[in-house]
Amino acid sequence: MPAPSKAQVKKAPKLYSGARKTARATAAISAGAGRIRVNGTPVELWEPEPARLHLLGPVQVVGELREKYDVDVSVAGGGFMGQADAAAMAIARAYVDQVRGSEIRDRLNAYNKYLLSGDPRQAEPKKFGGPGARRKRQKSYR
Repeated sequence: MPAPSKAQVKKAPKLYSGARKTARATAAISAGAGRIRVNGTPVELWEPEPARLHLLGPVQVVGELREKYDVDVSVAGGGFMGQADAAAMAIARAYVDQVRGSEIRDRLNAYNKYLLSGDPRQAEPKKFGGPGARRKRQKSYR
């Protein structure tokens, strides 16, 4: 068999990651008509609505750029808002890498500075003397 030509070879899409707490998201972006899917479901059908609006934040910021690319996001772990944060971060990173300009990066940073860099807050480790990081056993003097 002859080797496939360059036009026949389909290039694998580049993957972009996002994370928030225990939620992890991976976005693949490709040229298309502006469709966004989360775990195979169109983003317009994603529930609950506050999480969907949070996920669509970077899409609204990039504006007309949305119509040029399709984005497929797979997200797992965490709760629904953690998943929305992780997916929004992956989508924002994908758009910034596609444009390779500072205008979109600046607009996204002005909208939410954690969309590209991530949220630095971490859970505090548990200490001795109690069931959690801060709570201790109560003392009674009576």
